[in-house]
Amino acid sequence: MDKEQLKKRTEQFAHRCVKLGVTLPSSCLGNHIKGQLIRCSTSVASNYRAACIAQSKASFISKLAIVIEEVDEACFWMEFIIDEQLINRAKVPPLLEESKELTAIFVSSRKTARKK
Repeated sequence: MDKEQLKKRTEQFAHRCVKLGVTLPSSCLGNHIKGQLIRCSTSVASNYRAACIAQSKASFISKLAIVIEEVDEACFWMEFIIDEQLINRAKVPPLLEESKELTAIFVSSRKTARKK
């Protein structure tokens, strides 16, 4: 997967998370999780784009670290949604799986970048 494909994938991930977030109930907890999920998932896409134009290897690795933290946070919030049974359980697993795949991709990319 090249960087343009991964940019698109992270953008689609953000859109899917936003759509999931807006289906959460309008309760104190639902609104909190909605905001958190939207913030971290859109951060995945925006920080990956920033990594792609990094001025140095160190900057690239630093941006990837942020991407990894944010995609892992998105994973946490989706697991929390399932645990709290806030929406139909069937809506979350495909997106949760995508967050785990993205995490693995970015962790691997960071390891590769550190070796070079």
